[in-house]
Amino acid sequence: MRYLLDGLYKTSCWLAAASIGAICLLVVTQVFLNVLDRLSTLILGSAIGLTIPSYSDFTGFLLAAASFMSLAYTLREGAHIRVVLVLGHLPVKLRKLAEVWCVCFALFIAGYFSWYTAKLTFESYSYHDLSSGMVAVPIWIPQSFMLLGLLILSIALLDELVTVLRGREPSYGEKGEKLLVKENGSAGGVDVEGEI
Repeated sequence: MRYLLDGLYKTSCWLAAASIGAICLLVVTQVFLNVLDRLSTLILGSAIGLTIPSYSDFTGFLLAAASFMSLAYTLREGAHIRVVLVLGHLPVKLRKLAEVWCVCFALFIAGYFSWYTAKLTFESYSYHDLSSGMVAVPIWIPQSFMLLGLLILSIALLDELVTVLRGREPSYGEKGEKLLVKENGSAGGVDVEGEI
């Protein structure tokens, strides 16, 4: 099961990375076409009018896909911003209880947004909503990537909740602390040697 879940998180991260790569490709191509247009204006006196239709819409859709598809993987890797100032000073038993509460609350929020986004995506599909750019894209397509990212985040949070309820350290806690130590040479305000 662990292998399947980690594979799901990595796949969503690769989809996010592919979306960022596609954004780069679109922007570089449009800049190249703008340069050709500028050269045409200088040489021939008029622009050719080269453009990628609705490229700004496509880059926006890809950015939304990248943002949502990367949520679960960054959670698991401890790369989300967490405020642990209070948690770090609680006794161990109370800290575990607070950790369970935090993960439950995050799971509730992610679940709610997943449900709401599913409803929104279904409505967009039902009413045949289209984007307003030169290329009319069915809005349910980019919304479905948002939904998929939120569902995978909900699965990751449920995974973390099970881990915390079993009395183990959540993956984001372990990796986040190691990342903090690696970047700052300290963990939780205490440096590596243990001095304050």
